[in-house]
Amino acid sequence: MKKTVLAGMMLATGLCLPSFAYAQCGGASWYALTSKTASGERMDASKMTAAHRSLPFGTKIKVTNRSNGKEVVVRINDRGPFIKGRMLDLSKAAAGKLGFIGKGHTKICIEKA
Repeated sequence: MKKTVLAGMMLATGLCLPSFAYAQCGGASWYALTSKTASGERMDASKMTAAHRSLPFGTKIKVTNRSNGKEVVVRINDRGPFIKGRMLDLSKAAAGKLGFIGKGHTKICIEKA
C-alpha cells in the first residue's frame, strides 16, 4: 500500500522512479562479424550496438562494466548471446569503451538509457 501511494505521489509531482530499480546484471562478451544482424542491418563493429535475446530492436540501453565503472549507451540490433550466463553481446567499439576487449568478456549491468 505504501509503495502505491509513494509511486502515485512521485508521478503527480513529475518525479520518476530511479533507473537503477530496473537494472539487470550478468555477463557480456563482444563480437565483430561482417554479416547481417537479426534486424537485417549489416554488423558494423565500429558502431555502438549490441545483441540481446529479447529486447526490441532499436532499444537503447546503458551498459556499465562492473569491474571498472565505465559506461556506454548501445542500440539493440541483433539477437544473442547464445552462451549460458551471458546476457549481452557488444560490438567491438562498445567493448573497447568499456575496457574489456583483451579479456573477451566481463560482468555488466544494463538499464534503460
